[in-house]
Amino acid sequence: MKHLSILFSLEKNGSSVKSGRFLEKKKSLFNFKQIIMDYKNNERENRYLRAKDQVVEIKKFYTNLFFYIIFISFLAALNYYTNAWRYMWFLWAAMGWGIGLIFQAFKAFRWAPFLDKNWEERKIKELMDEDEELHNRWS
Repeated sequence: MKHLSILFSLEKNGSSVKSGRFLEKKKSLFNFKQIIMDYKNNERENRYLRAKDQVVEIKKFYTNLFFYIIFISFLAALNYYTNAWRYMWFLWAAMGWGIGLIFQAFKAFRWAPFLDKNWEERKIKELMDEDEELHNRWS
């Protein structure tokens, strides 16, 4: 109740009302600037998280490559020891694992556009827009 009486007394004085409107506009401008800053911070954070995810994927790729070289070398040595290269059966394992390694490299280094996070975000936005358009059509 006390606040209402102060508000009415301010309304009687025209300059106080104008300054109140000015403060409201200034406050809304501050809120707009805050929203822009929050958006920029979120965008920076999203870029950081995407870069961090890519570093994790690259680390996984190099780890997998290291074990690929070690294990295939072991299989090649075992193959040579058992039958002296008459039948190089270790190549089947090398090719199978190698194909998987190639796909992992495409994903880790973002060589394939269909495995990229940006593609996922664009597709999600596209599907959300289609859903909103469909919802607005029937509303």
